[in-house]
Amino acid sequence: MKTVSKFGLLLALAGSMFLSSCAGDYYVSDQPVEPVYDRPAAPYDGAVWIGGEWGWNGNGYAYTNGYWDKPRTGHTYIAGSWAHTSRGYAWHKGGWR
Repeated sequence: MKTVSKFGLLLALAGSMFLSSCAGDYYVSDQPVEPVYDRPAAPYDGAVWIGGEWGWNGNGYAYTNGYWDKPRTGHTYIAGSWAHTSRGYAWHKGGWR
């Protein structure tokens, strides 16, 4: 009986982790305009510029300015982008790949 209850608890925990990791897309009717700001000078040689990102704040998309980061060996940064569908526009987050 103990094994079954431990297995059930483990299965429930794994299922909840899976569902919480499934991020849904949030749609808006019009693609927001990216704010204009000055990119600061690179803090050191070889720094990689990570462009600004849009994030859902519960009421709409909010913009976060870009920043400089260290390059990651064997990876390339792919910028985020807007996707247009029949439901509207949704932001697809950028990241290292």
